Amino acid sequence: MKIKGPRIDPRPMPKNISITRLVDEFMPAYNGARLREACQLMTDKILREDVTVGLAVTGALTPAGFGTSVLAPLINAGFIDYIVSTGANLYHDLHYALDLPLYMSSPSINDLELRKHDIIRIYDIVADFEALLDTDRYVYKLLESDRLKGRMSTAKMHYEMGRLVTETEKKLKRPHPSLLSAAYKAGVPIYTSSPGDSTIGLNIAANWFKGKELEIDVSADVNETTAIVFNATRGKNKSAVIILGGGSPKNFLLQTEPQIQEIMGLSERGHDYFIQITDARPDTGGLSGATPSEAVSWGKIDPSRLPDAVVCYADCALVLPILSAYVLANAKRRKKKRLFPQMDKLMKKLSRAYKGIPLGGRPGTRPPSRKCRG
Repeated sequence: MKIKGPRIDPRPMPKNISITRLVDEFMPAYNGARLREACQLMTDKILREDVTVGLAVTGALTPAGFGTSVLAPLINAGFIDYIVSTGANLYHDLHYALDLPLYMSSPSINDLELRKHDIIRIYDIVADFEALLDTDRYVYKLLESDRLKGRMSTAKMHYEMGRLVTETEKKLKRPHPSLLSAAYKAGVPIYTSSPGDSTIGLNIAANWFKGKELEIDVSADVNETTAIVFNATRGKNKSAVIILGGGSPKNFLLQTEPQIQEIMGLSERGHDYFIQITDARPDTGGLSGATPSEAVSWGKIDPSRLPDAVVCYADCALVLPILSAYVLANAKRRKKKRLFPQMDKLMKKLSRAYKGIPLGGRPGTRPPSRKCRG
């Protein structure tokens, strides 16, 4: 048997090393190597013009400022086309849009003392409880807008919220956009798979008692994300998923393929590229740690593209800044796809395919499955 792969050739690390050399030359093995593979996969294949990139965001990433410092620059560079996020990440990102301070602290600080002084803690991040109340009042004010009435998808809700947040940032002269603002400007739709599971959802629910008219259409969320992926995989186009953490956003992002194949009965190959950053183990049965090969069994990933699937078992707070710095340094900016303004067209395309009306693409090969999948 002939050994495959480049030889490990260790050399002393130079001073003032670039992020590119650090990743390419000093991460030869283990999860460092998986990070290197993810960086190179994004730069070499995923960030091409014909690839639609979906991002799943879980965990408390925006309280650490990553919405503004990392995700917004990726959106501005055209590297993210649509997002599935927890509502909590969108809510906490608003603190920065409103110029409300959060502070670095310690995970070993006395929580009883924090409680006495109305200070909340997210591991090693702390904030005055009043910052939450100010953000709640702002969200409540957003929900009073005439643009946020009626039945709509979470993408529509977040788009209209992003419009209003952008206006607020201008008034406050904020130098850098928040996640909602950056996504609004770029036409990037943001979905929340569990819209009631966040402070934004709590405000919507509370408004129900006052007769407010906003209602989340979860079926629209399912169908719109499915339409995005269906369009992304027609002809020579390709689809990529980048998953930060796991949980509900991961499943919601990946379930588009079973929706196309199993439920709608349309011919489909699965996502072409897959990157996940997670600290969850696969052997406990949790979806967050489910491997790409397991996803193949569900039709979520094209089995022929498994070499283009990378799982890095590490903390997202460590990996995300390095991954983003690498691609921003090495990948060419892409023209923004602006999927949100195209949603009606994408939905019509999926509807026609489901109804059996020829589209010029690959036709369906079997009727929708009704077999119980547990």
